[in-house]
Amino acid sequence: MPSSIQTSVRDSLQSALSGVAANVYDSVPEAVIPPFCALVPNDPYLSPNLIGQSTIKVEVNLRITAAVAYMSNSAAMDNLEKLIISILAAIPSGYKVGDVSAPSITSVGSSNLLTADIPVSTYYTQTN
Repeated sequence: MPSSIQTSVRDSLQSALSGVAANVYDSVPEAVIPPFCALVPNDPYLSPNLIGQSTIKVEVNLRITAAVAYMSNSAAMDNLEKLIISILAAIPSGYKVGDVSAPSITSVGSSNLLTADIPVSTYYTQTN
């Protein structure tokens, strides 16, 4: 079976993050249970590197969205910072990690969440 970005990148990153004290989603689910982190495509999502190569190689750009329940600003901020540090510690080698975005309040359904994004990227080579 050929490899895929799902199995080679998102599934392996989700597995690496499974040790953090949060729910880990390899895509944005319809309903979330905080605290959580979700793997979301970043922009640009795929950056091809095809010059002079017979194989397909792309840089996969993702964003890890970290989120905690927003009930008390100071407690939520502390919880988000702890979650971000645990995510950074769990990212496997072979990933470039960018700057963490400023926290923002996001509403999902009837829940308010404090969120921040961590941009990450790695390379994927298509194999058959």
